[in-house]
Amino acid sequence: MGRIHDKILQAVNKQSYQPMKARILARRLGLAGGAYGEFRAALKDLVQQGRIEMDNSQSIRKSGRKQSIKGTYRTATSGGGFVKPLPVDGAQGPEIRIYPENSNNAANGDMVSVQILRRGNADRAPSGQIINVIERKSHQFVGTYWEKDGKGFVKVDGAVFSQPICIGDPTTKNVKPGDKVVFDMIHFPSPEQQGEGVITELLGPHGDPGVETLAVIRAYKLPDVFPPDVLEEAHHVAANFSEEDLDGRVDYTRNTVVTVDPIDAKDFDDAVQVELDEKTGHWTLWVHIADVAHFVKQGGTLDREARSRATSIYLPGKVIPMFPETISNHLASLQQDKVRYVQTVVIDFDPKGRKTSVAFERGVIKVKKRFHYEQVMAFLDKTPEAPEVSSDIGAMLERMKKLALILRGRRFHKGALELDMPEPKLEFDADGRVNGAHESINDLSHQIIEEFMLAANEAVAEQLFSLGTKFIRRIHPDPEPSKQKAFAAFVRTLGYQIDNPEDRFTLQRILSESSKKPEKHAVHYALLRSLKQAIYSEKEEGHYALASSCYCHFTSPIRRYPDLTVHRQLTRWKRTGKASYDETELMFLGEHCSNMERRATLAERDLVKIKLLEFMSKQIGEHKMAIITGVAEYGFFAQICDLPVEGMVHITNLKDDNYLYDAESHTLTGLKFKRRYRLGDKLEVEIAKVDMTKRQMDLRPVLSMKEQKKKPDRK
Repeated sequence: MGRIHDKILQAVNKQSYQPMKARILARRLGLAGGAYGEFRAALKDLVQQGRIEMDNSQSIRKSGRKQSIKGTYRTATSGGGFVKPLPVDGAQGPEIRIYPENSNNAANGDMVSVQILRRGNADRAPSGQIINVIERKSHQFVGTYWEKDGKGFVKVDGAVFSQPICIGDPTTKNVKPGDKVVFDMIHFPSPEQQGEGVITELLGPHGDPGVETLAVIRAYKLPDVFPPDVLEEAHHVAANFSEEDLDGRVDYTRNTVVTVDPIDAKDFDDAVQVELDEKTGHWTLWVHIADVAHFVKQGGTLDREARSRATSIYLPGKVIPMFPETISNHLASLQQDKVRYVQTVVIDFDPKGRKTSVAFERGVIKVKKRFHYEQVMAFLDKTPEAPEVSSDIGAMLERMKKLALILRGRRFHKGALELDMPEPKLEFDADGRVNGAHESINDLSHQIIEEFMLAANEAVAEQLFSLGTKFIRRIHPDPEPSKQKAFAAFVRTLGYQIDNPEDRFTLQRILSESSKKPEKHAVHYALLRSLKQAIYSEKEEGHYALASSCYCHFTSPIRRYPDLTVHRQLTRWKRTGKASYDETELMFLGEHCSNMERRATLAERDLVKIKLLEFMSKQIGEHKMAIITGVAEYGFFAQICDLPVEGMVHITNLKDDNYLYDAESHTLTGLKFKRRYRLGDKLEVEIAKVDMTKRQMDLRPVLSMKEQKKKPDRK
């Protein structure tokens, strides 16, 4: 659509141009007929950007003023943020990049008005300047208290406000300089006046690990305490549960059922069993999921609290569960040798892994053996660390492996994409401070359980869809074609042949070909950046990355509210033959759950970043290997290889040359020495500075002796 944008602007900005209606302009530009829809979309976009205007007669004219766009601001970990425009006539404009100097003291979630400074294209988002904060999302902030000239101030955490906030009377909370506090903003800062606030809570000394965790909890308004009536209902439900009561369910307590989870898991919401008919080669998979809906009645206090939270939140060293532990770690946790209620999906597969039948049951199980992933992997690899297991369980682990590999092969044959983006896991000392990290492993033991959960989720979604009912899906919209073209242009600069970037099998090939090469990170990072986020929605859309046309979340009702909603629909269908749900209610619920999931993710990233920056602040001057994760005109971002912490190399720290930015190849290239910094490249950096208040780390590239002596290219 960039070409059509330009044609419209060229026509409207000519001195000879006279205002005319859309259809007339489209005919003159040769964009009538089949191209008219695309012309109208470009027209809306340009009006929204303030680059053209439509008068009362609906004639198009050159813009005589700078038009503002309204939208919601979200902060970015790299500084500044993005504004998501409000829909105009049902059309959603692209997100607008806001650099830190143009944020105008806007905070995360604020409704703002923006002026476009630079129009976007296939390679980059439009950028703008916030000219006004229309409505504040929150008046509560967290920061560090300090004093000067007898007055109290708070420096707000992060790069939200450029200036400290004046505090009226801090003595009421016994606050001391260096304390972390929560305060309410009475007057937001503006060019005319300094911000003013009042302290509402003293958290403790700045830098204390527990205090920093609490600060993030308060900053994101995370619900870290359950109300008394919620706890009371949970205890009442637990007191009335008996393992002797099978509740008319299918009895699986004698079956060979196992759980496989992380070694430090506390709640267990899924268990599996696999059988093989040796004569026919047909498989049967049982996926048992904790029947949380049995204990949490819709509309009750437990349900209202879980709905509000929407998700469990996993912070470093602390879990904020969606349900009280009476539910999450007891009644609904599929513990070994305990009778537990489940909703069961029974799937039969032919020898090639094709579904031949699916059944759904209200069941009761007793887990025979709890495994953690390392134990299963050790058993399958026959290493000395392998656990001793009974012959029936050992045989089933082998069956689980075989079936999972068949299902995995089929999934990739359908075009599923899998990015190899290793996630480092933090290591903590006794005081809760980071002292290292290790890379998380996604080996066969993880993939076995992943394949079974994916199969169950898809089977449930297909069943609800076949009933003609709406439900909360887990959707992953297709990428924007412009983003895919930008990805293709980038990988071509790396030497890869790519003709059709919209073909998922082509993308599979690129991922596979790059997996063992030095540019692997560059390719995988670039593809990740081209994809949209997965969300919860009632819309009938598929999951792009999984290559699934019909998908939902069903397998984690302890920690995800959408799963609980799907459980209830499935139960209602089994009992009454109907599974209908109000579509408007689902729309709002999907949006709420997506927002709460986003909040949880941001809070986790924020706290991880705080803990890592505190660790890195003790390593100023040290050299580390890093991978470039983002490139812009003003410099580039790089993530330390053995730690999930990102820093910035500002263009002013590239003192050896003058650098030119190329958006298509995500590259900064020196004009004289031709030294290049490109997305995904690995390089050595020096830890130059850590600013804990702004939560930023500055890096400097370390040049080898050969690079330092490099002469200019005089060609």
